[in-house]
Amino acid sequence: MGKIISVANQKGGVGKTTTAVNLAASLAVAERKVLLVDFDPQGNASSGIGVEKNGGPGIYNAMTGEEEIGTLMKDTELRYLKVVPASIDLIGAEVELVDDPKREYRLKECLTGVAEHFDYIFIDCPPSLSLLTVNALVASNSVLIPLQCEYYALEGISQILRTIDLIKTKLNPSLEIEGIVLTMFDSRNNLAHQVEDDIRKHFGNKAFKTVIPRNVRLSESPSFGKPVILYDVQSRGALSYMELAKELILSGQK
Repeated sequence: MGKIISVANQKGGVGKTTTAVNLAASLAVAERKVLLVDFDPQGNASSGIGVEKNGGPGIYNAMTGEEEIGTLMKDTELRYLKVVPASIDLIGAEVELVDDPKREYRLKECLTGVAEHFDYIFIDCPPSLSLLTVNALVASNSVLIPLQCEYYALEGISQILRTIDLIKTKLNPSLEIEGIVLTMFDSRNNLAHQVEDDIRKHFGNKAFKTVIPRNVRLSESPSFGKPVILYDVQSRGALSYMELAKELILSGQK
């Protein structure tokens, strides 16, 4: 049975989609079977991995019961990586499901029977604490939280942690924090080091050892529809996400 991991942070611009795409790709290169579910109406994970985000049915059609999720999976350039794309239609799902008594469980139902075919399923959540994010957290075994190495990012983490506690209490008691990954780290910036120190003191081993640096190649790769590992495998961004993938694999073996 594959592990379902939500990549979530209600604050935008923290490297959430970058982490979902590049961690999924790095695990696929390590020959782990990976499914990436783009659950953000912006569809950036879809386009960032080379799949057209408005090119036909996507996760919205699974959420509304029109399609089985297995029929929506798209191949990528990586043999072991598949993606279920998103589109702007996903915004409508929140409105359409509002009267559904099982509205928080729709994504979990969609993924039933699929997880056994993958080692990892990553859900790229929208940058908000919406019904979509609640669906993702209910469907997941754990949450991976990307955290930008800036002051305001530290302030925002308490909100996602409160949401995780609420989901655990009310809807998914087995939900765990997979870990916090520090992103956009600039070693020349004293504040970045201070944020790292604070996170490691507060969260201990829940903070991944691997830190994702600010990296031009990492920023450029989505515009070419490629994860950074296919765009520039020698870049610091690619090497960091490969190291993060290794850390995730080893943590699952303990």
